[in-house]
Order: sequence, then structure tokens, then C-alpha cells
Amino acid sequence: MFIVIYEFEVRPGRTEAFEAAWLALTQGIYRRCGSLGSRLHTTDTDLMVAYAQWPDRATWLAAQDGELDPVAQAESAAMHACLTSSRTAHELEVSSDYLQLAPHRTSSA
Repeated sequence: MFIVIYEFEVRPGRTEAFEAAWLALTQGIYRRCGSLGSRLHTTDTDLMVAYAQWPDRATWLAAQDGELDPVAQAESAAMHACLTSSRTAHELEVSSDYLQLAPHRTSSA
């Protein structure tokens, strides 16, 4: 599994518009490019961080090389209009994985 960490510096007052545009673009990437989805995180500043999951680096690279369709181009433009800057902060290969979908439940006897 391959993970990409993105950092976005959002223009003041543009957080809601950014989140909506990010979600639309992320959903499109999931449907069209083979990603495994992404999570967007807030920080205590105007910086937002996204964690995107891919089956492997090759699938991610193929998505980078592909030309965006008109819908994705509009989604990308809307997202970037909300930003002061963005960058790919980390490209990571998963070496060990213990993320869970729910907390551990202790059984009471």
C-alpha cells in the first residue's frame, strides 16, 4: 500500500469552499483513478493535511500522468482557487499496518 501526505495552506475564509472542492475532486479520483480514498485533517492554523491511500506507487503515478477530464479540471481549479499554497509533503510505503475501523471492545465476564 502507498500513502501520500499533502499539505494545503487555505486562504482565510475559504475553508468551507476548499473542503467541498477537495471532496468532489477526491471522490472523482477514487472513481476514475483507482485510489483507495483520502482523509482531510484540520490543524490549529490555516494549514490542512490530507492523507491519500493508493494500492501502490504505480497506480498513484499513473493518476499523476493522466490528463484530467473537464469535470476533474473544474474541481481541481475550484480547490486550488482556495489555496495560498499546496505541496506533497511525504510519499510513503506502508511497512506495517494496524489501523482499525472501530475501537477494541473489552468483553465483560
